Amino acid sequence: MTYKIAVIGFGNIAKAIITPLLEKKIINPSDIYCLVNSKKSLENIKNNYKYKVNIFQANSKESKLIWDCQVKLLSVKPQQFNVIIEGNTNKTNENLLVSILAGVSLEKLSKKFPNHKCVRVVTNIPIIVGQGLTGIAWGAEIPKNQKQFIMKLFENSSQIYELIEDYLDIFLALTSSGPAIIALIIEALSDGGLSGGLQKKLAEELVMEMILGTINFLKEKNLTTSELKNMVTSPGGTTISALRVLEKKSLRSALIESIVSASNRSKEFR
Repeated sequence: MTYKIAVIGFGNIAKAIITPLLEKKIINPSDIYCLVNSKKSLENIKNNYKYKVNIFQANSKESKLIWDCQVKLLSVKPQQFNVIIEGNTNKTNENLLVSILAGVSLEKLSKKFPNHKCVRVVTNIPIIVGQGLTGIAWGAEIPKNQKQFIMKLFENSSQIYELIEDYLDIFLALTSSGPAIIALIIEALSDGGLSGGLQKKLAEELVMEMILGTINFLKEKNLTTSELKNMVTSPGGTTISALRVLEKKSLRSALIESIVSASNRSKEFR
């Protein structure tokens, strides 16, 4: 790789994308230019990040160097989007801006960064442990070699799905909001164990191992979720009793509506 990469906002997700590339020597630390908002963040990364990347504080004179990089990874908080102003950049076909901001459309990105070809990316928190899910929607006129480069940025930390932009909102709802929903379910089930006398830590461990085991079983046996449910549900047994309560409480409907709501909220940011 010969591109220099500017990382605008070097938080946990940005680190999860960049660090595996540095670990595998796919890119060199000297080719990474990071921009952070505060002096505290700058000092923290300088002192604690194991790779000596170029790092600057926003509004410093040196911060202008990021616009000399051919590729920019935009990973600030959505509310900071309007603060960023495109700097002077060489007007070539090499300039790419990759945004991981929730809900910010390609149209909005292209208007704000007219000298860049834009790519919209949605990824999720498990990318931090190398098990992310990443959806990519391409802007106009991005050639194959540049698409391959962008995919290289994410393939070391996540599974990649190329999607039309209209699908990114529901992708975000399922994969980015989904972990919080799963965490809530784990918490609730472990509280059920707590009510039966188990220690909280043990109950949480049992729930998480049960979920991992269930997923692996579904995949290895190539079962549908309905088939697995029928396998463990016997007439008049404990499982059907539990499922009956969930149906009475409309859990299925609540989960469906939670994803629809998250998707609709993402669309409101456009």
